[in-house]
Amino acid sequence: MALLEVSDLTVSFYTPEGVVTAVDDLSYTIERGEKFGVVGESGAGKSVTALSLLRLIESPGRIESGEILLDGEDILEMSETEVRRIRGNRIAMIFQDAQTALNPVYTIGEQIAEAIRHHLDYDDAAARTRAIELLDQVGIPDAESRYSDYPHEFSGGMQQRAVIAMALSCDPDVLIADEPTTALDVTTEAKILDLLEDLTDEFDTAVQLITHDLGVVAELCDRVMVMYAGEAVEKASVEQLYYDPKHPYTVGLMSSIPRVGDDRERLRTIPGSMPDEAEVPSGCRFHPRCPYAEDVCKRKHPPLAPPDEDADASERSARCLEYTGDLTYGLDFQVSVEGETDDPVPGGSHE
Repeated sequence: MALLEVSDLTVSFYTPEGVVTAVDDLSYTIERGEKFGVVGESGAGKSVTALSLLRLIESPGRIESGEILLDGEDILEMSETEVRRIRGNRIAMIFQDAQTALNPVYTIGEQIAEAIRHHLDYDDAAARTRAIELLDQVGIPDAESRYSDYPHEFSGGMQQRAVIAMALSCDPDVLIADEPTTALDVTTEAKILDLLEDLTDEFDTAVQLITHDLGVVAELCDRVMVMYAGEAVEKASVEQLYYDPKHPYTVGLMSSIPRVGDDRERLRTIPGSMPDEAEVPSGCRFHPRCPYAEDVCKRKHPPLAPPDEDADASERSARCLEYTGDLTYGLDFQVSVEGETDDPVPGGSHE
C-alpha cells in the first residue's frame, strides 16, 4: 500500500457564472520517502489538489467525490477533529507565499513552537528548544536570538526557511510544497531546494512538490504528474518525462525550456492559454492548442492510457488518443535536452 493514495478526486467551485470543476477525477499515489512533482500552468488545478489533501477547500468550493487515503485511512471520511490531528502533524504544507503564511503579530519562534505544543504535547520550554533546533537546522544564523524576531525582521529567503522549519516541526509523513521557491532569487532557490532534499531524506518524508518550473522538478523529484485544466495528462519518472515525453502538452513544455548551448533564436511556445474551467473544450481539453489535433480529438475525451502496449498505466501513462488507437497517424516525438530543438512534426521524431 502506498503512503498516500488519491483516487478519483473531483473538486468543484459553485460561482455565479456556473460550476467550475478545478480538479476532475484525479488519481495518483506517493510512496514513503518519494519526491513527487506536480507540474502545469497556472489554473491547472495543482494548488486546489494540495489544499484538498488537508481538507482546506472553502466555500464556494466543494470536494465532490473521491478518496484520499493516508496509510489506508480516508481523510475525506474523517471528522474535523480527526483532520486537525493530522493537519500540520502527519501532513504538512509549505505555502506558496511565506510572507502571507506567517502571522505578522507573533514571533517566528512562537509560531513554530505553537505547532509543536499542539501536536507533540511538549511544554513551553521543550517546544522552545525544539523550535530553536529547527531554526538552526534550516540555516537561520544565531537561531536562539532570532527566535523572538517577527516575520518582517526576516528576509524573504529566511521567511521561507522559517516556514519550512514549521512544516517539518512534527516530522510529517507527507510534506506538500506549493511552489516554495517562486518569489526567491536563483541563489536562494538553490539553497532552499538543497535544504528540502537534505531534510526530507533525513526524516524519510514523502514530498509532493507543486511547481511550474521543470528545472526544479529535475533537481528534486523522482516521478512527475503533468496537469492540464484539472486533469492529469501524463505520469512518468523524471527521466522518462525529460527524454521521452508522451503527451503533446508535455512536449510543448519541454520545448520551451532554455538550455546551456542552445542556439535557438527564440524559445518554442504553446499557442493560446489554459481554458476557462467553467467552459472546458469538448473532447480532449488540450485540442485547441495541440499541433496534432484531429477531428476526433474534438469529440472524444481521451483516457489516461499506457503509451506502449505492454506498459503499466500506473507506472507510465498519457491522456492522448494516440495511445487508444483513435488517431489516423502515429505520433513519434522527442525533445532534445541539448542543442537545437525543431518543432514536433507528426509521424517523425526530432532532436
